[in-house]
Amino acid sequence: MTSKVDRPPTYEDALQHPKYEPNQLHPGSVESQPPSYSPGSGMYSSSPPSYWAQAGMWSVPDLPPSGMPTAVPTLSGGLPATNPGEMEGSFSSQWETTSVRHSFIRKVYLILAAQLTVTFSVVAVFTFVDPVKMFVIKYPGIYWASLVVYFMVYCILLCCKEPRRRFPWNLVLLGVFTVALSYMSGTISSYYETKAVLLAMGITAVVCVTVTVFCFQTKVDFTSCGGFLCIASILLVIIGAVTAIVLSFHYVPWLHMVYAAIGAIIYTLFLVYNTQLLIGNRELAISPEDYIYGALSLYIDIVHIFLFVLQISGSATE
Repeated sequence: MTSKVDRPPTYEDALQHPKYEPNQLHPGSVESQPPSYSPGSGMYSSSPPSYWAQAGMWSVPDLPPSGMPTAVPTLSGGLPATNPGEMEGSFSSQWETTSVRHSFIRKVYLILAAQLTVTFSVVAVFTFVDPVKMFVIKYPGIYWASLVVYFMVYCILLCCKEPRRRFPWNLVLLGVFTVALSYMSGTISSYYETKAVLLAMGITAVVCVTVTVFCFQTKVDFTSCGGFLCIASILLVIIGAVTAIVLSFHYVPWLHMVYAAIGAIIYTLFLVYNTQLLIGNRELAISPEDYIYGALSLYIDIVHIFLFVLQISGSATE
């Protein structure tokens, strides 16, 4: 316990004795502010604390004043807090990117549906209408002319970006390309029986739907296999040349079917590759401006799958 002399004076004594002078009045204030008590020194301090002078509260050493906001730990893992405006901007940009990609996919598949409708309509006419079938078989020069047009337009659309991005030239070139490839497919189909053509159409439809669903569901990235597919296409050309030379001297059914099976498998892998390029959530992706190229690549893959399957089904029915 402390003696009476050692006790700190009361508030009235502190105001009366000169030793404990009250603080100076602030301009415009009515009453004087009471002095603060310092627990460490055991006596009053004549100067008010800095925080009390600003907020009107008592300050305690080594502790935050009452009413002061304390730092609350967050779940940011030591990273600075994200600005709400930046977060909203990132979400909006991501939504715009996703919406643009979805619009691009819809546009590509609409164009692809129109191309396949034209192609299989021509194939049906050349298969079921006997005068047309006999005409294309009698005049094979039209087939070779369509083959030349097919390669020329394909090279233009593949190598030149401006024609395939500039409206309406892109649609004109795509229409010419579709008609040329449709005529080629119809001419080839006219050499096979109706049963083989219908069977090839059904198998092609099942393969395309299966590949599309697989590409949209799988997490495996096939866009990094472009080099492998390039080598496979070169091998297919070499095998095709050798097969054509051998079959020109003596027809071997099993050799023809093996070549057609290899071609169907390779173009199915190309369909997987081009579909994932179209989706856009893989290592590589097609630009949303190249919707003509996206539809063109899928269209070529599907038609070649049909032609190779047609050769297998035709050899099996014979």
